[in-house]
Amino acid sequence: MLYHLFEWFKLHGINFPGRNLMDFITFRVMMAVLLALTITLIFGKRLIEILRRKLAGESVRDLGLAGEQAKKGTPTMGGLIIILGILVPTLLFARLDTVYILLMLFATIWLGAVGFTDDYLKLRAKRIAAEKGEVYKKSDKDGLAGKFKIFGQVVLGITVGSVLYFNSNVKIWREYIGTPGSNETEVITKTVNNKTKHFVPSKDPITTIPFVKNHEFNYSRLLPEAVRPYSWVLYIAIVVFIIVAVSNGANITDGLDGLATGTSALIGVMLGIFAYASGNFNFADYLNIMYIPNLGELSIFLAAMIGACVGFLWYNSYPAQVFMGDTGSLTLGGIIASIAIIVHKELLIPIFCGVFLVENVSVMLQVAYFKYTKRKYGEGRRIFLMSPLHHHYQKLGYHESKIVTRFWIVQIMLVVVCIVTLKLR
Repeated sequence: MLYHLFEWFKLHGINFPGRNLMDFITFRVMMAVLLALTITLIFGKRLIEILRRKLAGESVRDLGLAGEQAKKGTPTMGGLIIILGILVPTLLFARLDTVYILLMLFATIWLGAVGFTDDYLKLRAKRIAAEKGEVYKKSDKDGLAGKFKIFGQVVLGITVGSVLYFNSNVKIWREYIGTPGSNETEVITKTVNNKTKHFVPSKDPITTIPFVKNHEFNYSRLLPEAVRPYSWVLYIAIVVFIIVAVSNGANITDGLDGLATGTSALIGVMLGIFAYASGNFNFADYLNIMYIPNLGELSIFLAAMIGACVGFLWYNSYPAQVFMGDTGSLTLGGIIASIAIIVHKELLIPIFCGVFLVENVSVMLQVAYFKYTKRKYGEGRRIFLMSPLHHHYQKLGYHESKIVTRFWIVQIMLVVVCIVTLKLR
């Protein structure tokens, strides 16, 4: 809103010191980080007190883990703090006429609503038990049914995929080898080192292949030539799968104080670099990556997400004063997946979402192996002492804060590897 207000001032010739500051994405990025931090730090404590009064405390199953009983009664639904810290700076400093910003605002509100509904239903079940004078025992049936969570994620996936494929404001500029013909109505010409380059927009759904010289891959190549006109179906299906997988991975990772929050912030830094580089023509040309107009605005959204996550860590780090709940974890996972698709870095997701992936896979392996051994031997056996993986290390005797810190270190390494792919082809 402030960006558009300053544009209105300039349009009407209203002069004042600093009127051009909003023209610089870097300035708006810094302001978004600072405002998100301020919001989460100031309003976080107030929201925690409200959640305590509303009996929005966490109910913990007895899993035999160190320190788990101390978590009982800790307020959950703290993801509302993160969502507030994302939305307010984005609305103030980003260009609201940009399709990518509108898409991410929808993603944040939509998955936030799905997660909030799940957390609220659990809270209601706890209240009902308290009114009856019964001891509340946490159950997966108390919250939103799994199929409804998946439905919410699928809706977001269809929306993101459809907008990126069909919206006329979504364009990818790629270097044109040779001289563009008359059929190319839009051409950007740039001269570098006495060499003329031509860039034309492309609507093909493509992704970037890391560590490969010819680093673009068209989704239509996966289909027989006869059905390639319907490649949008395949593209949207892949987008849906990615969003469901990453969102659930973030949800599973949110099992230790600060683990999902810190991991998401680190991923946000990397995605912010990708968004800024692809949204700047000179950087995109230098790095030999796709130029996507207006994509730099996403770096403001990501800056707000990073600031919100770091501010939330003030209360969520060990020992946590609040948990984000599904309100936060589903939202952060959906945001990360959506932006990875928007910046065309889907094939890097297994790397920079490696922590989410390992946590997800550890659960699937544990369940599958337990069922297999139960059928074969009559008794279920386990690969890990407990899943997800972070609980396995707890069972081994590692302190919660040490596990989280080491997972963060691994995440930093994964982020650096992905950033290296910007230039290393």
